[in-house]
Amino acid sequence: MRWKTLESPLSQDELALWLHLVALPGIGPIKGAKLLQRFAISELISCSSEQLSAGGWNETQIRQWLDFSPSNYQSIIDWGHEKNQHILHFDHPAYPSLLRNVVGAPLVLFIAGSLMVMNELQLAIVGSRKPTSDGRDAVQSLTRELVQAGLVITSGLAAGIDAICHQTALQSGGRTIAVQGCGLNQIYPSKHRALAHQMIEQGGALVSEFFPDTLPRPEHFPRRNRIISGLSVGTLVVEAAEKSGSLITARYAVEQNREVFAVPGRITNHNARGCHRLIQQGAKLVCDAADIIEEIGILLPAMATSPVVQPKQEDSLSDLPFSRLLDNLRSNEVTAIDVIAATSGLPVQEVMTELITLELEGLILSVPGGYVRTRSA
Repeated sequence: MRWKTLESPLSQDELALWLHLVALPGIGPIKGAKLLQRFAISELISCSSEQLSAGGWNETQIRQWLDFSPSNYQSIIDWGHEKNQHILHFDHPAYPSLLRNVVGAPLVLFIAGSLMVMNELQLAIVGSRKPTSDGRDAVQSLTRELVQAGLVITSGLAAGIDAICHQTALQSGGRTIAVQGCGLNQIYPSKHRALAHQMIEQGGALVSEFFPDTLPRPEHFPRRNRIISGLSVGTLVVEAAEKSGSLITARYAVEQNREVFAVPGRITNHNARGCHRLIQQGAKLVCDAADIIEEIGILLPAMATSPVVQPKQEDSLSDLPFSRLLDNLRSNEVTAIDVIAATSGLPVQEVMTELITLELEGLILSVPGGYVRTRSA
């Protein structure tokens, strides 16, 4: 389904409307997308309360939306006017085409660095924050070969495998993209600030869906994983424990119809168990970069013609596999993630992934200390 777009260039007030939309509590990318399929962003501000209510908005959200003031977002718009800093709304022609095909794609992206690199062929590489020497050797060798093949390397700037693949890509003369779980004025971890600047200088980019001054929070990082996989034609996992954030990225890749690759390890290596599990579930076992490049060549024609997938309007909450998580949340009480996991009987990593999906649907809110249910859920 095509979104309704504007033919004329976007004004500053219209860009402020996009920022206003993503700032509304409980309006995730999916709920926002449903209205943007019917109305251009400039038309949305003129919608009646009845039209917004039909789109699933509650009275508080409608009141806050209609109380729009462009001046509230001027400092953020000014951020986008700085050198090598960009704000891309979903309708922007430079918005990454692969990411646009993802259900729950961010309505607004903040980018520091090159815009051109965002639409080039990318492979995501993720893995352990504490890799073994085998893991280090594997990711360095694979990254060098992938860069030589012309691929852009995308990861999350975290310690361990993420940082190693970013560094190796740069040392190999390549370009690399880091997706952050915070605003781009808050490079995290701070020890990688110099690495982040080098990435930009060498033609890469930093990416975030969060406003520039947003501080890093634990729940932001699993959420950013859908962007890492969504930007890329495939995701390579190099060393991951069975309960690892890297497996969240792999799960998103599967849901986004992207390929998942995994590097095997010794059966006694705890960090290899997540990769072994992925291989058992159908991920392609990788011995060298040729295994990846061969598969990517097969995927490209199908991905180029794949339509934008939007959630079915008729899906009911009771049909969703994570509906039982909502039973553990209240609108007036913060519930910690470990409590939700304990009462639902699900592993914490699985709970984290499903909570992010609920948040993108606009059904829950992440707040300090855990999550609360929105009144519209």
